[in-house]
Amino acid sequence: MSANKSESLRRKFEFEEGQNRLRASQIETMIVALDRMCVDLGHQIEAEEARARISDPAHFAYPTYAKAARERRAKLQLSADALKIELYRLRLQANEASNRQFAA
Repeated sequence: MSANKSESLRRKFEFEEGQNRLRASQIETMIVALDRMCVDLGHQIEAEEARARISDPAHFAYPTYAKAARERRAKLQLSADALKIELYRLRLQANEASNRQFAA
């Protein structure tokens, strides 16, 4: 009975470990995509500011598109930062779990 229970716990641990690795991989992919979008938006903002010859967001004639793109870029960066924290948490959990496995 004890052997079945320990085998079940081992399988559960391996499954959760696999799920965490998959989730971490997905988060890394999303972070890269969000960072790429931020860079692209930065280029679009620069192009719009150059076209309008106004680079001061406080200026009354600052392009609406550039203003919206700046806000979008800021929100994307916040999302990327939140994902980086989540990735750090997942990696920390994985390290703790592997330490417990070696301790057992």
